[in-house]
Amino acid sequence: MPSPKTFAQRVLIWFDQHGRKDLPWQRDTSPYRVWVSEIMLQQTQVKTVIPYFERFMAAFPDVQALAQAPEDEVLHLWTGLGYYARARNLHKAAKQVANEGQFPDTLDGLCDLPGVGRSTAGAILSIAFGQRASILDGNVKRVLARYHRVGGWPGQSAVHQQLWEIAEQHTPQKRCADYTQAMMDLGATLCTRSSPDCGRCPLAADCEASAHGDQRNYPGRKPRKVLPVKSTHFLIVRSSADEIWLEKRPASGIWGGLWCFPEIDGPDAGRTQCLDLWGNEPATMEVRPAFRHTFSHYHLDITPVVVELNIVPVAVMEAAGQLWYKLRQPPQIGLAAPVASLLAQLAAPNSRTAPKTEY
Repeated sequence: MPSPKTFAQRVLIWFDQHGRKDLPWQRDTSPYRVWVSEIMLQQTQVKTVIPYFERFMAAFPDVQALAQAPEDEVLHLWTGLGYYARARNLHKAAKQVANEGQFPDTLDGLCDLPGVGRSTAGAILSIAFGQRASILDGNVKRVLARYHRVGGWPGQSAVHQQLWEIAEQHTPQKRCADYTQAMMDLGATLCTRSSPDCGRCPLAADCEASAHGDQRNYPGRKPRKVLPVKSTHFLIVRSSADEIWLEKRPASGIWGGLWCFPEIDGPDAGRTQCLDLWGNEPATMEVRPAFRHTFSHYHLDITPVVVELNIVPVAVMEAAGQLWYKLRQPPQIGLAAPVASLLAQLAAPNSRTAPKTEY
């Protein structure tokens, strides 16, 4: 087994030849840009993050701009990226940094920011500040677990701690920013979960898992659980002015702070809600086929109930946390992914022509 110094040298030589060096957050590097990119990259692939990052930087070029932005605008630019708690924490942390006057440059200081853990803090310290700091994201866990043939699921406390100790041993004193990016690149491009390309890996000669031919067994997988299935109905109320009724979700829970359709128990409840809110019965009602949206911990089967009302919305009918969404001039608000998809369908030409069930 080579020394930690040799390990890092091999990784850096590979990075100099093959590493990614022109990602958007690698240009005009700053603590703010690195921080935003690292939060976006949590559980999300680089190719997905790039357009979101570029739009985010165009809207909020620095931490002060992000701190002063309305939450709805932040969530709007996050729509479709998922794991929306990241966006809310990013916004909270921006206010904290703006209030303190400077970006923290210590591990403890960074970990005090909402949504920043040890690995994210290490990435910011190494890439933005050039400090020696280790990381342990999903890609790095995979590389190290295979190289040292560390068994067990990384979510287990003992395995997690062992991988952190290994990560610390291999982190070099110099070129920390390049090493951090190199380790992430190595896991993302060569040491992938299902198809590791050991023939091009700079560490293959000493990789224990490669030597045993059981790379796919490392790291161990989280014990699989059968996800429970829940169900709900979305009440989609469409006015005669082609506007859609939305309500803002509570800050906590799924889709926290996002705008969604009201959830109801079924079509009968939709009729009652229309009478309660607007004093009008639905002119037409269409129960559309259910579709499934999957979260990390359960499946949600959603049945859209599309209702048409013969009313023209007026401003006084909107209250805090409620609005008429204009399909022709969409407001910049954060939308849950299935809501955004359904609104796109409703905005399509001839979207009113589907057969409807008269109530």
